[in-house]
Amino acid sequence: MKKIAPSQGLRLMAIHAHPDDESSKGAATMAAYVDAGAEVMVVSCTGGERGDILNAAAGELAHAHRDLAGVRRTEMAEAAAVLGIKHRWLGYVDSGLPEGDPLPELPFGAFALQPVETASAGIIKLIREFRPHVIVTYDENGGYPHPDHIQCHKVSTFAFEHAGNPEMYPELGDPWQVGKLYYDRAFSPERFRTLHYAMLESGYESPYTERVAQWEADEDNQMFKWVSPHTTTTQILCADYFSQRDQALLAHRTQIDPEGFFFAVPEHVYAESWPWEDYTLISSKVATELPESDLFAGLR
Repeated sequence: MKKIAPSQGLRLMAIHAHPDDESSKGAATMAAYVDAGAEVMVVSCTGGERGDILNAAAGELAHAHRDLAGVRRTEMAEAAAVLGIKHRWLGYVDSGLPEGDPLPELPFGAFALQPVETASAGIIKLIREFRPHVIVTYDENGGYPHPDHIQCHKVSTFAFEHAGNPEMYPELGDPWQVGKLYYDRAFSPERFRTLHYAMLESGYESPYTERVAQWEADEDNQMFKWVSPHTTTTQILCADYFSQRDQALLAHRTQIDPEGFFFAVPEHVYAESWPWEDYTLISSKVATELPESDLFAGLR
């Protein structure tokens, strides 16, 4: 697997639902491309205002309880600086993750309730300003079925299809056709199984034992039942940037527990057994051959 080639003049846009999603999905890829000379922009659709405070230490901070939205903006700025990316807020309000049976209605004004044509306009404007060659976003189930993630998928794919159409939203700038669209595969079952066995072989207790056992007993069922069954087409070799990924994650102190899921696998085990981040190529306006080791394959 080749490392990333020099990428000056190339532009990548990653569209995410909340601040912290950019650091848990594709962060090492973005850091690698920035280091190779590409420009990378993250778009956060919401401010994450309704997220829970998941780090017990941060939960004691009066500021976080008084102004979580403000704290999350500060955290996002720190993570962006760690990764070297540009960042833009789309400006919509977090929908929250509804729980219960039946599920409660989403709050008035929430991102997930906005018409796709309306919520996509801001992304189309950013596409026409930044002119990305590649967009990365979530699959049909949002990567996981949070209403904001599913809405993020809808508005991202709509924007990809229509940003290049001069008859759509002419007031938002000159049309720009994005070359390629990818879905992030952060929840690839193959990755978790590989990490599971690598942990055991290295003498560690695996955090994935139960999930892997269930999946191997019935591989027709996804390890994570809400993951869309896409095939990985593109793997980006980025193990040298895992430490940056982890630093960016830790910048989101109110959302990321330093003893939690994202840090369950030691970095050296991760780097030796699965040194990639995984994507599915969904649409390409240029010729390319699969499998790929470069998001800009066919665009260079």
